[in-house]
Amino acid sequence: MADHLAQLLEAEARKRPGKPVLLSDAGAVDWRRLEGRAGAVAAALAGEGIGRGSRVALGLDDPVEIVIALLGGLKTGATVLPLNPRLSAGERQRILDDFAPDRPIETIGEEETAFPAVETDPGDTAIVLYTSGSTGDPKGVLLSQAAVAWALESWRVPVMDLTDDDVSLSALPLAHSLGIFGSVLAPLLSGGSVAFLARFDPGDALAAIERHRVTVFPGVATMFRRILDSPALAGADLSSLRYALSGAAPCPWDLAQQWREKTGVRIVRGYGMTELFRPISYRAAEPADLADAIGRAVPGVELKAVDDDGKALGAGETGELWIRSPARMTGYLGRPGDTEAVFEGEWFRTGDLATLSPEGYVRIVGRKKDMILRGGYTVAPGEVEAVLMTHPEIAEAAVIGIPDDDLGEDIAAFVSLKRPDAAEPEDIVAFCRDRMAGYKYPRHVRIEHALPKGPAGKVLKARLRF
Repeated sequence: MADHLAQLLEAEARKRPGKPVLLSDAGAVDWRRLEGRAGAVAAALAGEGIGRGSRVALGLDDPVEIVIALLGGLKTGATVLPLNPRLSAGERQRILDDFAPDRPIETIGEEETAFPAVETDPGDTAIVLYTSGSTGDPKGVLLSQAAVAWALESWRVPVMDLTDDDVSLSALPLAHSLGIFGSVLAPLLSGGSVAFLARFDPGDALAAIERHRVTVFPGVATMFRRILDSPALAGADLSSLRYALSGAAPCPWDLAQQWREKTGVRIVRGYGMTELFRPISYRAAEPADLADAIGRAVPGVELKAVDDDGKALGAGETGELWIRSPARMTGYLGRPGDTEAVFEGEWFRTGDLATLSPEGYVRIVGRKKDMILRGGYTVAPGEVEAVLMTHPEIAEAAVIGIPDDDLGEDIAAFVSLKRPDAAEPEDIVAFCRDRMAGYKYPRHVRIEHALPKGPAGKVLKARLRF
């Protein structure tokens, strides 16, 4: 199997040039048109000296154009970064400052050009995705050509059981691992098609499933819950759907059951992260489903639960989940210390506490990492706290996740002020909303006289209650 993602996509284009593969309200783009427009992007980049080792950032809003530009950048051998359109201007600039692209792409044209993909090495970085850092700074995850190719084959066959008849619904941002790999690239490499929603709305999603005869719906738990709550569900035609696929955040068993009862469609649950794609999953082609487990290792992936000394534990014993996978990141861009902290040799330390059954099923029982999973997005409390501390009236701030029936977790901020009554909770919410992506800012703010602290002065988040 070739390791170069652009070459893999070119091979699919040669097999079925006239097949419409990118579907949206604006119309359909077939493989010939996709290849031609991506070729024109590549030719323009190459004409500016962009090639192997260069960095290209995609600042486009339209998901179809993002896919075209992504393929164009990959054809040149460059490393490509898709940016999330939902980021605030400040968040976007911090990522661009860190990534330091040789060429940002804000628009693409309609012209077409032939441009065969240049050769790359398997270890070359193909794609960079940014994830929240525990200290508040976003971290660029380096994903090599070989890791992406292996991961997509894993997505395509054992996890998703995709065929060239499948139509995937893509309603997630393409700067999201599940969005770009699970809902777009894996289906395309299987010869299937992708129907795009620029932004998720329950009614629009149901209409797209019916209109495009969608067979596979990758999403996050919040999407499935909002569809269940939507009045549009009563009249929706979901007869084309083979299954839905959850990722990014845990999909509760009761939600999966409610979804199946109301729609007749199974949610294939699993576990993944930007750094490791989807190393644990149930299989679309297998009926197994356990209420309290997230799945088992996909073929080629190894798992173990370890104690605080890194010693492997037996079946049923609780320890930190470590994963060894061919589809792991190379490291964090420009952050050797952070990279070293999550690796023990070839093993990735997930920060999740888990048990493994004798049959290999994984049960997550807690988290060592202080992260919030809100509506499928991972949010670092430190990132929110850093924004709060730029408020001129805030003396100290602490952020935690609180349970939420719709989102899984929501973000709550506890602050003390420099002057009594200098700000109200709604003022602080508005302050954060203007400076952060919609999924990051806290909707819940509580003003305290002082935050609880231990002997060393560290805020005791376990004592914070909303």
